[in-house]
Amino acid sequence: MAVFIEKPMLVQAAGNKPKVIEEYIGRANSRTTTISVARMVSPGGWEEPPQQPRFTEYTLVLRGMLRVETQNGAFDVRARQAIIMEPGERVRYSTPEPEGAEYIAVCLPAFSFETVRREGETNRPY
Repeated sequence: MAVFIEKPMLVQAAGNKPKVIEEYIGRANSRTTTISVARMVSPGGWEEPPQQPRFTEYTLVLRGMLRVETQNGAFDVRARQAIIMEPGERVRYSTPEPEGAEYIAVCLPAFSFETVRREGETNRPY
């Protein structure tokens, strides 16, 4: 059966500056636990604490640049580029350039505050 998603749900973002997370598919908006699909818009200078998620995250940058710092180095992912982060990898996301970034994040299984495991953050209900 088809499930029509009329509009995204705004989800609170972590980080030092306000960031827009529009979840289309996932635990918050559609009660989907197998996958989450969200559009992110983060301002220049935004950064969040490191995390070690229990899900695979597929990220496609639409505009600007997203910096992805891993245990093996840093990647500057620009418009029309993508990156895949596997479960258990320590990662830190930021948008250091003035124009910030717009990107799509897909998580398998769906994102949750329990499984993102951000450093210094206590788990909160989703």
